Amino acid sequence: MTTENENNKLNEDHYEIDTLTNDKLIKGHEYDGIQELDNELPSWWKWLFILSIVFAAVYMIRLWVFRADDLMQAKEFQTEMADASARQAENNAGEADFELVLLEDAGSLASGKETWDKICAVCHLADGGGLVGPNMTDNYWIHGNKLEDMWAVVENGVLEKGMISYKDQLSKQQRLEVISFIKLEIVGSTPANPKEPQGELYE
Repeated sequence: MTTENENNKLNEDHYEIDTLTNDKLIKGHEYDGIQELDNELPSWWKWLFILSIVFAAVYMIRLWVFRADDLMQAKEFQTEMADASARQAENNAGEADFELVLLEDAGSLASGKETWDKICAVCHLADGGGLVGPNMTDNYWIHGNKLEDMWAVVENGVLEKGMISYKDQLSKQQRLEVISFIKLEIVGSTPANPKEPQGELYE
């Protein structure tokens, strides 16, 4: 059994103390002017390391022993798909007798503006002047300006132009409201910096 003096002697043989920083340096471990240290790790780092091991052990036991549903990707996918189906059914609930007509009441136009500001303005600007998407204020239309034409664009999207389909994100009522807002409020307005005309002119 080594004595305290022997331990001190052993430390002196292997370590030296930096007189400037009081760091404990390992003798003979210097490479390219870099001296290797042998200081104690901070206690918070050690506890964090221990806790990460404990967390990993609990996670693996839950995943592979107890087969926890919330950790299984297949179960998570099924849950997400079920939620998406429920949202779609909710969006289209009560719309069996839906009729494609221009909505002119103030409530529908206000709701359409809300959808426009939240979704459409990103590409068409709040005033409709066009940014990534085309100018919506003039009479030039790429895919036609009839209600049915605009409905098809919102319903199916135009992927080659970067516009996604909104049939699963907006209910039929919401889609019709924003189209009505475009036709009655955006078309014919004066944007601050309108984009050049695109598509065919419709009088």
